[in-house]
Amino acid sequence: MTTPLEQTAAERRVCGLVKGLAQQIDDHVRVRAATLGLTVPQVTALREMTGPMTMRELAERMSCEPSNTTFVIDKLEKQGLVERRPHPTDRRAKHLVLTAEGSALRDQVLEVLAQDSPLDGLDPQQQRVLRDLLEQVVVRP
Repeated sequence: MTTPLEQTAAERRVCGLVKGLAQQIDDHVRVRAATLGLTVPQVTALREMTGPMTMRELAERMSCEPSNTTFVIDKLEKQGLVERRPHPTDRRAKHLVLTAEGSALRDQVLEVLAQDSPLDGLDPQQQRVLRDLLEQVVVRP
């Protein structure tokens, strides 16, 4: 049986490992973003734009406030990478949609992020196990 002290030590170790992995991923994204001449938030937005979505949906995926997402999207829109279009069912909302140029850049972002990823040391099955375990403990709103 595990004692409370052992449980605390185990949780501390897991927390340290998760934090270390998160830092490695952040560093990886920062370096890759720089090679593309983009900011980390721009790369994150492009990575997360898997289809038309609202600003609020993108903010959730980026784990930031919608006001911060607006700033990022404004820049991407000025670069001709994203368009704001009327939402099909909510006239108060706008849908964010990648332009052809934005979609091509997103493909490039995904390719660059896949190079030398911190998760490359795991085979696809191990990555699925890690993902499944994290999904069990990470509570999403």
